[in-house]
Amino acid sequence: MTSSSRPRPEQGALLDLPPAAAAPVDSQGVENPVARVVVDVPLPHLDHPFDYRVPPEMAENAVPGARVQVRFAGQDRPAFVVERRADTDHRGALAPLRRAASPVPVLSPSVLRLCRAVADRYAGTLMDVVRLAVPPRHATTEKSVLDGRGTQTAVLPPVTAPGGERWACYTGGPAFLRHLAAGESPRAVWTALPAHRLGDATSELVPDDAPARPSPWSTTLAEAAQAALASGRGVLVVLPTNRQVDDVVAALKDVLPDEPVARLVADDGPARRYRAFLRVLLGDVRVVVGTRAAAFAPVADLGLVAVFDDGDDRLAEPRSPYPHTRQVLALRAELEGAGLLIGGFTRTVEAQLLVEQGWAHPVQAPRAVVRAAAPRVVAPTDVDLAREGPAAVARIPHPAWELARSALERGPVLVQVARGGYLPVVACARCREPARCSACHGPLRLDRPGTTPTCAWCGRHAVDWRCVTCGHTALRAVRVGSSRTAEELGRAFPSVPVVVSGASASHGVVETVDDKPRLVVATPGAEPTAQGGFAGALILDAAAATSRPELWASAEALRRWLGAAALVRGAAEGGIVMLLGQPAPVPAQALVRWDPAGFAARELAERTELSFPPAVRMVSLQGTAAAVRSMVDHLDRLEGLDVLGPVEVEDGEVRALLRVPRRLGAELARRVAQASAVRSARKEDGVVRVQADPPDLW
Repeated sequence: MTSSSRPRPEQGALLDLPPAAAAPVDSQGVENPVARVVVDVPLPHLDHPFDYRVPPEMAENAVPGARVQVRFAGQDRPAFVVERRADTDHRGALAPLRRAASPVPVLSPSVLRLCRAVADRYAGTLMDVVRLAVPPRHATTEKSVLDGRGTQTAVLPPVTAPGGERWACYTGGPAFLRHLAAGESPRAVWTALPAHRLGDATSELVPDDAPARPSPWSTTLAEAAQAALASGRGVLVVLPTNRQVDDVVAALKDVLPDEPVARLVADDGPARRYRAFLRVLLGDVRVVVGTRAAAFAPVADLGLVAVFDDGDDRLAEPRSPYPHTRQVLALRAELEGAGLLIGGFTRTVEAQLLVEQGWAHPVQAPRAVVRAAAPRVVAPTDVDLAREGPAAVARIPHPAWELARSALERGPVLVQVARGGYLPVVACARCREPARCSACHGPLRLDRPGTTPTCAWCGRHAVDWRCVTCGHTALRAVRVGSSRTAEELGRAFPSVPVVVSGASASHGVVETVDDKPRLVVATPGAEPTAQGGFAGALILDAAAATSRPELWASAEALRRWLGAAALVRGAAEGGIVMLLGQPAPVPAQALVRWDPAGFAARELAERTELSFPPAVRMVSLQGTAAAVRSMVDHLDRLEGLDVLGPVEVEDGEVRALLRVPRRLGAELARRVAQASAVRSARKEDGVVRVQADPPDLW
């Protein structure tokens, strides 16, 4: 990374100076007059605390954990106080703090330790993680919360241990609850049963505008939270989407109507999010449910940290140092002695590794229970469809139409489509060359029938498009989106309502539907919940997910399929799912057998044999060729280190992969961080993007 000018001596303690005699206590009577702070600077070689003098007028506000401003490299920079001391090892006079506006210790000691551990795990800097952990200050909200609270301390209601009825069907479930309620810290990987029920199937019909009742998996999760609360400890639940957050909050309100719950999601806006953060920090709330950043919520005395659907890529932080929520919560559970619950309808390879290492225990239902709860899944092959003749290659073959027609007699039918839009990918009708934008070379798409194709990248209209390979002007579909699928289904079933759910749909994401016959076309993750469960489901274009070149393609495909199939009624109630589109056989058979644990074990065994993550630890270095080469040269020699590449990736950049056995993962991260600091201190040209456990390998 490029470096700015070095800090001048007035900034505080510099690490290149030898320890000196302790400075005298402040003559103005300030107790512990030295504030040790971490400064918000982007340079890796400055990732350490600095000492500043606390002026008398700031003594009450500059408490450990509080935000301050300091003079650093000739500029005023934000910082956090991590310690107040009586002395310093810095030679000469200390520069004073510039500003300490609030005494609220927003960076608690436990969260600070977690931030440091995450930074070390991902070869990043402390302040990069602190920016993820602590929301920006909202002064008006802070004043209203403090004024409204006064000096009163919140009295939270006592909680009794749950009966555990919802966990009784899982092997190891009752024991997990007992250990939580007893104040212990069990760690479990939970494979949830299908969520095909929304309320009682015998109840009256729910109107379209009625609020949805919590899903079974969220109520089961709420019982685990109740067990931790019964031991007098706090609970933190992290989920990929706002919809799932709302579902779990509703379940907690049902199970624990008197327990306050803080909802921490970025979409709530700065004021509302900061208000919820302060309520947790001040101890008024001990249950937090939120999205990715909530993993750092300052819950006191944690008893349980939980994440559901941990394979969702929305749980991976897109900003440096790119931590994953699963790993953050695992580190937090270990640091704070809390229980850990990793759940989902599928089981990720990373969670399977924790099970095989004995670090966590599996909690899953016996096969007989799974068979009763899961829908029947069929995945017709080419041989099965051969009797259809030329129609066998149709996107929706005759057996799928028959399944939909039969299921519509009993309730709604879900149709999962891999892509949104109308025709999201088009190609030349003659030579099949993918159609590209003449301006930016992005892929062309059709948003509606009879319209001009537009670029998916720059949005330009491709007027008078002509294939650069053969000169043809006609286009054909390569991928069919949810809107086109809904149009086809509407023509086939003219008397049945068709609902489209997805981010690109005109009506957005649909939350719930009733149990009346209707066709629901949805993209992965946007499937609504049906009252009583869907009568059937079609999963289209399955090969589009499994044919991707990424390492995680098959696991992600199975996660999406299971998420949709879990919304269908059980086989005993006639629920049936058909997987179409010639998917890869291994994930397809895992879906047919409803065996995500077996798939995860097989996938982990293959990755172990090939030395792929998570069986090994990897760090990706991406940047210009000179910068990456310099970074590799600065690495101290590490036995067992494999350097793969560098190879060219895009825009003139290259990428190198560093691979070591898992036991050397922490050491590799430490040495990569040191190499980054050396380049920063020497002001070497070029930026290198460092990413531990890179998700994309091809």
